[in-house]
Amino acid sequence: MTYSSTMTMAARQRTAARGTNTVSLRSTDRRLGPVSNTVALILLACLLGLLYLTQVTKTNAFGYTIDSLQKEQAALRVEHDDLEVASARLQSVERVQSSSVAASMVSTSPSASLE
Repeated sequence: MTYSSTMTMAARQRTAARGTNTVSLRSTDRRLGPVSNTVALILLACLLGLLYLTQVTKTNAFGYTIDSLQKEQAALRVEHDDLEVASARLQSVERVQSSSVAASMVSTSPSASLE
C-alpha cells in the first residue's frame, strides 16, 4: 500500500468508529490560483472586447445608412428646387398672356429703319 491509501483508510476508520458522528462538516476554502485568475481575466477582457466591437460595427452600419439617406434627401431637394423654377417659368408665360395689362397693349411695327 501507498502512503496516501494508508492515510485514507486510517481516516475512514477514525470517522466510522462507534459512537461518533459519521458526518463531518469541513469548511474548506476553495480559491482559484494565480494562473486561473489570469486566464479568467483574459477571457473576460476578450468578451468585453467582442461586445465593444459588435456595438461599434452596428453603429457604423447605421451611420452608412443615415449617410446614404442624407445624400438622397439632398438630391431630392435640388430636384424639387429645379422643378419649382421650371413650373414658375411655364406658368409665367400663361399669366402674362392672359393678364389685362397685356391685352390692352398695342403691337408696334418698325416705322423706319436706319441706314
